[in-house]
Amino acid sequence: MNFYLPILMAGPGQDGGSAIVQLGFFALIFVMMYLLLIRPQRKKQKEHDQLLSELKKGDKVVTTSGMFGIIFAIDEERNMVVLKMGEVKLEFLKSSIAARVDK
Repeated sequence: MNFYLPILMAGPGQDGGSAIVQLGFFALIFVMMYLLLIRPQRKKQKEHDQLLSELKKGDKVVTTSGMFGIIFAIDEERNMVVLKMGEVKLEFLKSSIAARVDK
């Protein structure tokens, strides 16, 4: 209740602040959103794109669903990889590779 008290006491005739202060506030919020959300996400996306471009036959990888496998073949045209999991070979989208597993 105390939070709303100054707003109610301001009345209709009083100005809430200058436009420059409001623009500065919105600019500050945008800078904070960029630093906390947008920039780290772009960095993570660049790292993932680099990982996908460096994949080669024989790499041990894990998919986003948690399945481990060894890359058997890569089809760049269809953006697919064939993973060998034991005696089974499965096709996945290249973008579903989450990480390379160290040998």
